[in-house]
Amino acid sequence: MKKIIIILFAIVIGASAQDMRQNSFKSLFSDQKANRVGDAITILVMEASEAANNAQTSGGRRSDIGFGASGSLDGESLIPNATLDIGSNNEFSGSGATKSAGMVRTRITATIDSVLNNGNLFIRGSRVISINGEEQRIFITGVVRVSDIASDNTIKSYNISEAEIILEGSGMIDRMQSPGWLTKLFHWLF
Repeated sequence: MKKIIIILFAIVIGASAQDMRQNSFKSLFSDQKANRVGDAITILVMEASEAANNAQTSGGRRSDIGFGASGSLDGESLIPNATLDIGSNNEFSGSGATKSAGMVRTRITATIDSVLNNGNLFIRGSRVISINGEEQRIFITGVVRVSDIASDNTIKSYNISEAEIILEGSGMIDRMQSPGWLTKLFHWLF
């Protein structure tokens, strides 16, 4: 009977034993970094962009052709004075300027979608915020190096390669910013 209890005890302990290699990537002195499919990672989105373009063109051309003749004869026959002037003038002046600026600051949590062959992580995340009928959607995807992830599982958006950050909104404010259907019709016609 003792042998059966010892064998059952050994089977139970063997079934619940942990493989040390499974926990070998975890540090005893720091928190676990996200590095497996399904792990969460917080992205600190701090994007600012500014672009300006200015162009100015000026040109001119002028040409004049003139012909003048005058004369007289003694006596009764006078040749009338004749003058012929031909002129052309062409001028062009144009200028244009564009300026664009944008800034996005937010925090969004994404999950690791897949681990690439080189150990980098492909992340994907989204968030929908709805306040008083205004809906704001944020989508983010990209590739992250494990070494860029901080100990609190955060990463700054400028450390994400192939980053795609999409910020969309809909609601009353969005509708007020777009032109009406009559204005769109006139722009299409003219």
